[in-house]
Amino acid sequence: MGRKVLVLNQDYSAFSICSVPKAFLLVYLDKAELVAESEQFMLRTVSAEFPMPTVIRLHRYISLPYKGVMLTRQNIFKRDGHHCQYCGTTEDLTLDHVLPKSRGGKTSWDNLTTACKRCNSRKGDYTPDEANLKLRQKPFKPTFLVFLREFSGSLEQSWMPFLTKKEKAFK
Repeated sequence: MGRKVLVLNQDYSAFSICSVPKAFLLVYLDKAELVAESEQFMLRTVSAEFPMPTVIRLHRYISLPYKGVMLTRQNIFKRDGHHCQYCGTTEDLTLDHVLPKSRGGKTSWDNLTTACKRCNSRKGDYTPDEANLKLRQKPFKPTFLVFLREFSGSLEQSWMPFLTKKEKAFK
């Protein structure tokens, strides 16, 4: 059961994503309420049938002073659509520091990009301009809601009203 559930804080702001069993447990233990359920799927036991959650809301507000997207290899690949940002291929992908580390480049969202081994090797210890390579998109740090909306894979239609709200709290 690889389906995911959107978890909302008490104020209906997007909080996280969890598995269906975790969401069901939160609802069953009365720590969350069911906001939206799947129209196609049900959770069945030997003697009962329950709606499969797609969106739940926590009963208690959980304060998160900063909600950012963790800088990981897989999240960089997701942000860049699993394509080399120089040639566009999807084969043999690695990470590239746009400004090389040897020249003071940091390991950050704004300096890391997805590159295939061929382009990364061609670029070497140069900047993209010096290596005659052009970036397809400038590296950026996605906000939490943008990351959920754009890069987390397939989104349930029932999530959309909660992911289109203003992102003032996460900027």
